[in-house]
Amino acid sequence: MTIILAFLSFTPALVSHDLKEWVFLLLVFYVLTPILILKALKIPLQSVGIRKPKSFKSTLILLGAAVVLSFIGLLSPEMKSYYPRYPYHGPLDFILYEALFGIVMLSHELMFRGFMLFPLAKRSNIIAIVAQDIPYTILHVGKPFVEIPYAFIAGIVFAIIDLKEESVIPSFLVHWIGSAFFDFLCIIT
Repeated sequence: MTIILAFLSFTPALVSHDLKEWVFLLLVFYVLTPILILKALKIPLQSVGIRKPKSFKSTLILLGAAVVLSFIGLLSPEMKSYYPRYPYHGPLDFILYEALFGIVMLSHELMFRGFMLFPLAKRSNIIAIVAQDIPYTILHVGKPFVEIPYAFIAGIVFAIIDLKEESVIPSFLVHWIGSAFFDFLCIIT
């Protein structure tokens, strides 16, 4: 299943550049398809981290780190010129687009940290962490260069935390809130 998911993980990025279409494709390829496979195999969703985390302590620590890294990210002209990825014409636009990006982030976390990580971790945490991190990092190619090593490290940290908490919720919250916070900082500076 992991090999199939690794190939599926590249489909939305190759097919669409329209945000709403991209969100739809992510939901189909990253969420619905793996859930249907799990259901067909009678594998419970809780076994892939779709559950409440054991605690939110790790999430809060990572959010603190995300705030610090966001301010550091402002020092990169490449990052500031790339983000936010879509123009906002007011607070309502910001909320709408960040909600759509929340779906993007949730889809990514379910695919990489949920559907790929948790099943492989039953055999080996290290193999699982590396296996989900490689396609996750590759998807960041084409963004500002600094994001590639950042995504690689974040993918490892997110995987470790999600395995510890037995949930994809920590990585989702940090990914989404951190991204929205950085977009906000780019807008106001």
